[in-house]
Amino acid sequence: MDRAHQHGINFFDTANVYGAQQGEGATEHILGRWFAQGGGRRDKTVLATKVYLPTGDWPNDNGLSALHIRRACEASLKRLQTDYIDLYQMHHIDRGTPWDEIWEAFGALHQQGKVLYFGSSNFAGWHIAQAQEAARSRHFLGLVSEQSIYNLMSRWVELEVLPAARHYGVGVIPWSPLHGGVLSGVLRKQRAGVAARSGSGLWAAAFAEHRESVEAYEKLCAEIGEDPAHVGLAWLLAQDGVTGPIVGPRTAEQLDGSLRALQITLDDGTLAKLDELFPPPAPNGAKPAPEAYAW
Repeated sequence: MDRAHQHGINFFDTANVYGAQQGEGATEHILGRWFAQGGGRRDKTVLATKVYLPTGDWPNDNGLSALHIRRACEASLKRLQTDYIDLYQMHHIDRGTPWDEIWEAFGALHQQGKVLYFGSSNFAGWHIAQAQEAARSRHFLGLVSEQSIYNLMSRWVELEVLPAARHYGVGVIPWSPLHGGVLSGVLRKQRAGVAARSGSGLWAAAFAEHRESVEAYEKLCAEIGEDPAHVGLAWLLAQDGVTGPIVGPRTAEQLDGSLRALQITLDDGTLAKLDELFPPPAPNGAKPAPEAYAW
């Protein structure tokens, strides 16, 4: 994290459920201990965390009820050892809680100075529209960001989420930008015997389904002389509406290496080849979203 600050990287994303045990908020504790070291670490950081997923076994230990939002925010602030959160994100849509209740609870946190901005995660385009219109009726700013899975192998957000986000001025911060490592040069790493993944679970399923495309992808990256991981990040940065992908480096060296993506400019020919390897979703031909639904 100190290395990130040295590079000028200031946006750190976490959640109150990340870590080994339910309700412990392990990664929030890690950030809190880091902030407590001083040196301006908290002031230099745009801090994002989340609320929604279960933190216990009781009815108000999950979701977006006013009570859970209040309790979860207080617990996150304590673990993070800070008096405010820059970006408080709904980890998922809560279909059982009215938007008026959610925005009233968030409005209270904002008035108390505990949260500056609010965002969503894993929302559909329709959910973003609902949220923004409900916020507008209350004269509230509403969402400033949406965090969705988005990468060359998972492009469904292009149908509705990206168009909705662009319409409402909502920034998009993709998670899993390399599809769990499948786009990080996995075949090359396997040949070198340094692949970090075990070859099981969802990662293995995605790899097995797209092996030929991944092989062609790595060949294309070799032709342009760039690391597959850096190309995957550069592709996301080139997409209209994307603010910046969320990377999860395990080492400082991986963090340093990922910055190469900021210097890569993919030409039209390369972008077209990537579209051929990983086609965008288009239920009605090649029309761009959201017009893909029209005829």
